[in-house]
Amino acid sequence: MDLPEELIRMQHDADDKGRTLEHLDDGERQAQREAWFEAAAKVEAAVTAYAQEQGLNRHDVAKTLRQAARRPHSQS
Repeated sequence: MDLPEELIRMQHDADDKGRTLEHLDDGERQAQREAWFEAAAKVEAAVTAYAQEQGLNRHDVAKTLRQAARRPHSQS
């Protein structure tokens, strides 16, 4: 399944925000956690919309997206 680059970029952004949590103090961590949750929620909404538009199973799209996002950022 070929996914739009925008979905993959969104997933990378959410993943990057999540990884940032490891290096922050408590106050900063809470703000970053909120940013991570917001980014993840946008990804989930985009996955749901894409799956509906394409007539695909939402869980299959999410799984494929997670796999695609684990590949290097340089993919095209």
